Amino acid sequence: MQNKILLVDDEPAFRELAGRWLAKQDYHVKAVGSLEEARDVIGKFDADLVLLDLSMPPHFDPQVTLDAMPEFEGRPVIIITGHADRELALKAVELGAWDFIAKPIDPDMLAVVVRRAITKTTLERELNQLKQSTQQNQGAASYIGHSASSQKIRALIERIAPTDVRVLVTGPSGTGKEVISRTLHDLSHRASKAFVSVHCGAIPADLLESELFGYVKGAFTGAEKDKVGLLSLADGGTLFLDEIGEMPLAMQVKLLRVLQEGTFFPVGGRAQKHIDIRVVSATNADLLSKVQEGNFREDLYYRIKGVNIETQALSERLEDVPVLLQAFLKHLETQQSKTLQLTPDAMQWFREQTWQGNVRELRNALESVASICPTGRIAMEDIQLLYPNVTAINQKQTHDHIANSDTTLDEQVKDLEIRLIHNALEKHQGNRTQAAKQLGISRQGLIKKIERYGV
Repeated sequence: MQNKILLVDDEPAFRELAGRWLAKQDYHVKAVGSLEEARDVIGKFDADLVLLDLSMPPHFDPQVTLDAMPEFEGRPVIIITGHADRELALKAVELGAWDFIAKPIDPDMLAVVVRRAITKTTLERELNQLKQSTQQNQGAASYIGHSASSQKIRALIERIAPTDVRVLVTGPSGTGKEVISRTLHDLSHRASKAFVSVHCGAIPADLLESELFGYVKGAFTGAEKDKVGLLSLADGGTLFLDEIGEMPLAMQVKLLRVLQEGTFFPVGGRAQKHIDIRVVSATNADLLSKVQEGNFREDLYYRIKGVNIETQALSERLEDVPVLLQAFLKHLETQQSKTLQLTPDAMQWFREQTWQGNVRELRNALESVASICPTGRIAMEDIQLLYPNVTAINQKQTHDHIANSDTTLDEQVKDLEIRLIHNALEKHQGNRTQAAKQLGISRQGLIKKIERYGV
């Protein structure tokens, strides 16, 4: 989804050029020429950021603009100013403006400031929603996330949980397939009964039948007494068959009979058992391909399929990372009986990783970092102990350095740009195209800056 920018400036040429350039950076821009026009459109155009000229007609009084800033509350405001207005612009920052940019504006610098402002505000907005999300999900296990795919999955869970329809959960490993299955159980009329989880690939093929069906005394050497199987333990509740694609073909035939008739015989027994279970299956394999290859029965596939819920890799829904982290932190706080918190830089680092192992890897990484954090405030310094190659800009230190510096604005801007370029290049192993994409500038623009600063 495109981020929206409201550009408020009385110069038509500037509005046209800046609007066109920002649109090329994949922003949706609405340009107006006065505060009055801005007031008219702000309700209809829900901007993520406001670019606001400090001195505009009819008053040409910067104080009028400063007085209007509360009307844009909840959105970062970047002040656009002439060189003579810098003191007023600094006053605007004191009053809550995100930053100010002096004309003539360097498009590449504008891209950096806009990108950082929107990223930080989006992150703060997500963090503000975390408490509501976790409160809504208390009690039952839940599939957590703000992304469109997570919301669709939750909506589907809410609809099918009260029914007995069979469910097949597919998707990459570590994306929460068992969490979905537990949520289906916890929200169903079977919640008071057992939830039995079976990893079909973790139990040897020759033992899987006896584990599922149980056995009677004397059924085989070592069977000294009757054993109740997992199917009987799940009676009245939910049976979760994890990685069902790894189930041996011989066992698939027997499971099919159970699903068709609701009955089975324990190994070595002659007394038929009746069960009432809901079956939820999960796999990271392409079952249709396995059917075509002859490694999975087609009739069983359509028996377990019922409703298919497909999860996405975490890299495709990174907006879910802050929500997941908050939920994991609350769990860790309960375990460790202490308050845990992520600094903004640490949160941003977690959000920028690809997480090949998906949610499972994210959780393990957070638990590892939390375990070596002595204060409970997880910062980049803690992350760097476990991930030595990590480098990041500590934004607070950078802001403090700028605020206490006697250097000129141009020197401060140069220092900030060099830091940003260094980190982007290091993160992408010197790949200038990817670094430019992260910085929100063109590759040629990055090359010019590298040459200009001697990076």
